[in-house]
Amino acid sequence: MGNWTLETIDWDRFDASKVDTEILRNIKAAAMVERNGADYGIYLGRVFADDPAFVKDVDGWVVEEIQHGMALGRWAQMADPSWDFDAAFDRFRKGYQVPLDTNASVRGSQAGEMMARCIVETGTSSYYSALKDAIAEPVLKQICAKIAADEFRHYKLFYEHLRRCLKRDRLSRWTRLRVGWSRIAESEDDELAYAYFAANEPADAVYDRKRYTQAYAKRAYPLYRAAHVQRAMAMVLKAIGMAPQGRLNALMTRAGLWFLRRRSAQLAASA
Repeated sequence: MGNWTLETIDWDRFDASKVDTEILRNIKAAAMVERNGADYGIYLGRVFADDPAFVKDVDGWVVEEIQHGMALGRWAQMADPSWDFDAAFDRFRKGYQVPLDTNASVRGSQAGEMMARCIVETGTSSYYSALKDAIAEPVLKQICAKIAADEFRHYKLFYEHLRRCLKRDRLSRWTRLRVGWSRIAESEDDELAYAYFAANEPADAVYDRKRYTQAYAKRAYPLYRAAHVQRAMAMVLKAIGMAPQGRLNALMTRAGLWFLRRRSAQLAASA
């Protein structure tokens, strides 16, 4: 599916003087979440066991997600040679597990699952786009550009399957909005918070979801600019089944920017 590999990254351009040590903490966490894509592949394979065409696409998606994690992890080890990516990933896996003991979507239907995947890809494509535009280190900038493009393509993949599933499941716009909102709310669940904890804290540290959710958000939210939010809102609206551009997008973009700036200020003050 993709058009790049770890070997095509210009690793020799790495510039340690341009590493942002605060962003580095988030990159370490993101590397583990991305590397953990195989578990999501198992989950989706079980939910869509009756859909071999989609399962085949999931197999390609998993390969790319793992590659994202390996690229970010390799960069993080260059930026911090004392960091052990494999050990941190083992710690993460011991503390956080994707629910695999199910054959049905936690979203209530296959179309609901596709809707949730569209929201996830919206979040990742916008985040890596924001990272790319904010950072100065050339290798990480290249990696983020590659990942952002992959995630946008993944969104389109899941959106096409969503359209197909909707012919059968016929979710209303309201239901799709509800599923989308619930998945957005899960951005503050244990996965990312525990990844941040496992990547950055000493062995004797005590996990606190709220603390580590805020630690990640404090470094992520200030990166977003209007263009990133506007594009993300367009992707959300399209998945819901509404016009991606227009007044509603403008309103949602303003609201999203207001939230991000307000929350960034709150987190900075609390720190």
